[in-house]
Amino acid sequence: MSYINIAQILVSVIIIILILLQERESGISGLFGGGDMGGVYQARRGVEKILFIATITAIVIFIALSVINLVKH
Repeated sequence: MSYINIAQILVSVIIIILILLQERESGISGLFGGGDMGGVYQARRGVEKILFIATITAIVIFIALSVINLVKH
């Protein structure tokens, strides 16, 4: 197993944890639009914003590792 594969596994676990930590629109009601927002946009603040940015960063890293792994083989 190469270092890239190990890094992909670690980043994917981090992505899963970050997604599970986000609470917005959780549950089955959020799936069908029955959330608590009422159509009003709310800005992300504090920890929620940090989790959001960390999730996007981890996804970009995972995609980059996937492309590197694809080109390598």
